[in-house]
Amino acid sequence: MTTATPELTGSQKVAVVLMNLEQQQAARVMKQFTDAEAEEIAAEIVRMRRVESHVAEKALTEFHEIAVADRVNSRGGSDVANGLLEASFGSERAAGVMNRVAASMAGRSFEFLNTAEPSQIVSLIEGELPQTIALVLAHLRPGLASSTMAGLADSLRTDVAECIAAMGPAAPEAVRVVAGALRVRSSGVVAARSSTDVVGGIRPLLDIINQSDVATERALLAGLEERDPELAQELRDLMLTFADIVKLEQRDVQLVLRGVDPANLARAMKGASEPVAETIRANLSERNRQLLDDELANMGPVRVSQVDEARADIVRAIRDMEADGRIVLSRADDDQYVD
Repeated sequence: MTTATPELTGSQKVAVVLMNLEQQQAARVMKQFTDAEAEEIAAEIVRMRRVESHVAEKALTEFHEIAVADRVNSRGGSDVANGLLEASFGSERAAGVMNRVAASMAGRSFEFLNTAEPSQIVSLIEGELPQTIALVLAHLRPGLASSTMAGLADSLRTDVAECIAAMGPAAPEAVRVVAGALRVRSSGVVAARSSTDVVGGIRPLLDIINQSDVATERALLAGLEERDPELAQELRDLMLTFADIVKLEQRDVQLVLRGVDPANLARAMKGASEPVAETIRANLSERNRQLLDDELANMGPVRVSQVDEARADIVRAIRDMEADGRIVLSRADDDQYVD
């Protein structure tokens, strides 16, 4: 029975060739790549470690540079990658590339959590320190991280938010240890999927909050307000709100409002400021403006929670459209002008 030869990516083929060259020759080749390309190739060398001879032979044949069979010596690993990078770029630059490779590869250790349910992740991290939970959530997709955050107790949620905001680059070894422990604890219930990079700071925390429901967002900000008012204010300054609709171009406002139910829009406008109300009314068709007026006239008192939910729906629509590039939101009022 013939064993099928696996298809290698371009970066993997380059890695195989470099692994079979003398270090000085490989270094001369590596110098032709950009930092990003060299980083990707080095990561492949680290991952591959050892390549089957028939796989290496096929890659080498494609390059027409090395005789196959008796010259294959496909050894990889971090030492080989580091040696090639040092010979190519010098020790300082090589160390920077290898650090980025290590951080990127460590981040992939959390891939298996991206297919887990938030409740499963909450169970897995139960009893962990806030710093550990923050490390885990910072590696997840913002939507999954926010759903997981919503499952935490209020006081713990605030602790974790503070840790994410204060987090710097995590040591790859620490990431691997935490991910390894969680993987063992999960007993293979969740499968591997796409990964995210290791990040911390205000922006990832903001992404998580932006994906949260109104109750979680309000509770988290209230907890941070008591614990760290400056951090809470910084988050509020950066967060997208219903009132930010006035920062959109007219065409974009019309695009956002096009899919909003008149009843939901009327609830969202309860208690809205005059500029917000004027912006909305000015960008509705005459028919939809009449429907909105009818809804407002017949609505009566509305619970604050209903108003918040209605506004949250519109904010989510704005976020989605901005993320897709369909609309552009001006987040600052300090644009400079040219005479």
